[in-house]
Amino acid sequence: MTLEVTDKDFQEKVLQSDKPVLVDFWAAWCGPCRMVGPIIDELSSEYEGKAVVAKMDVDQNQEFAAKYGVRNIPTVLLFKDGEMVNRQVGVAQKHTYKEAIENLL
Repeated sequence: MTLEVTDKDFQEKVLQSDKPVLVDFWAAWCGPCRMVGPIIDELSSEYEGKAVVAKMDVDQNQEFAAKYGVRNIPTVLLFKDGEMVNRQVGVAQKHTYKEAIENLL
């Protein structure tokens, strides 16, 4: 199941994770975000126990979106050991996200 992350728990769930973390910054009104959503959910199931796959609603949580320069959505950021290591802006195919995760495992 895809983890929901907020500004309050971003530090704990993303930056302090001992696994690589993929975070999908999205909003309910965003058409392209709805295209990426099912891909993110699939990745969450596929990488369960190996990586954390999370979503962050930018309408409700703006602090970390601003901190990491998320200006367009969907934006998918990858973190390892508390550092952002990869960024994908806009819709991408599933293999693009998989490859990014695999490179961190």
